[in-house]
Amino acid sequence: MANNALNQKLKPSAKLAEVIGTSGQTTRAEAVKRLWDYVKEHDLQNPENRREILADDKLKQVFGKAKISMFEVGRVVNENLSGEAQTSTHKKKVA
Repeated sequence: MANNALNQKLKPSAKLAEVIGTSGQTTRAEAVKRLWDYVKEHDLQNPENRREILADDKLKQVFGKAKISMFEVGRVVNENLSGEAQTSTHKKKVA
């Protein structure tokens, strides 16, 4: 497996961990997959527009709002993961 940003292990926020079922380190790809599994398991896609996710109480804590577009999922997951990998793209200048 390539060692890229999608495969680096990061720690989910407590809110995201509730949804994806793990508080241990996980990859971005695995976190997105588990979030989608949760959405499908709880039938949270808008039946009139399948590109929208209608948040239940747990997802509202993660999303910060009642619904999001499927195109926002990656950003939301990134905002709820922390670790060295997230800050490594912002290199500090050494004087």
